[in-house]
Amino acid sequence: MHWVPGSDRLRAVCHCSAARDFEDPVALWDWLLAHPSGHRPAVPEPTPVPAAAGVS
Repeated sequence: MHWVPGSDRLRAVCHCSAARDFEDPVALWDWLLAHPSGHRPAVPEPTPVPAAAGVS
């Protein structure tokens, strides 16, 4: 959360880099805590294991 210089506004910044300005700190926290619903880091794709050479 950042104070916007020269204004009475607060800027919320999510860890995903989404940002939004607010006048009401309660609305700011509601947005941060719910942005976006179910917000989770991406799950990496599994890497296939190469077959061993010369094994039958």
